[in-house]
Amino acid sequence: MNAAKKKGLAAASGFWRRNSLSLVLLALFGISLFGQIAAGRAVLDRERIEHGQPPLDWGEYFRHGQFLSATFENWESEFLQMGLYVLLTVWLRQHGSAESRKVEERNDGTEEEGGREIEPGPTPGPVRRGGAWAALYANSLSIALLSLFALAFAGHVYGSWRQQVEQAQREAQPVPSLSEHLGSAQLWFESFQNWQSEFLAVLTLVVLSIWLRQAHSPQSKPVRAPHAQTGAG
Repeated sequence: MNAAKKKGLAAASGFWRRNSLSLVLLALFGISLFGQIAAGRAVLDRERIEHGQPPLDWGEYFRHGQFLSATFENWESEFLQMGLYVLLTVWLRQHGSAESRKVEERNDGTEEEGGREIEPGPTPGPVRRGGAWAALYANSLSIALLSLFALAFAGHVYGSWRQQVEQAQREAQPVPSLSEHLGSAQLWFESFQNWQSEFLAVLTLVVLSIWLRQAHSPQSKPVRAPHAQTGAG
């Protein structure tokens, strides 16, 4: 094997190693989304046939309220959970939890890095520019997550409304307007049932990480660490 080919294989191997976590999660996301689409389309087609309507092709299904509502309803709750969690961990603490900053650590900017070492390397451009750019960059993670939540919520509202419109037309009932659907119990039932499960999952991780461990995981404290130790660092 020549040197160039060896170098190429080494670079490819290094890429997979450096990005293995995101690549595996992306693959799991893709598999799960495909499963949702296949099962959801089968369920919808069965319902349509029962009501004397033809099945939908793939393009029609991707524009259908069932797909839009189910997909964005779940994304919405995930982005809300992550966005709020990022913000809440700035100010709030949980003694003994690996998911919390140290209880005595201040959040006035004097210990912004939480005692973590910064590896050598170029400082991000917005930080070098300072001013509004630096301030925006300093909060960019929560801004991005909550913006994604807003977009997903809008997609959920629209998809859920389209689904209600189709059901009302099928049953010869009055068709709700988008604003009427926005204030409906159905929409908020769909949202709150997902939101509560996300907050429960985060609460469980925060509390269980006080006493339980997972060796080699950054989400866990060191196995030998005392229960009272806060934070993984």
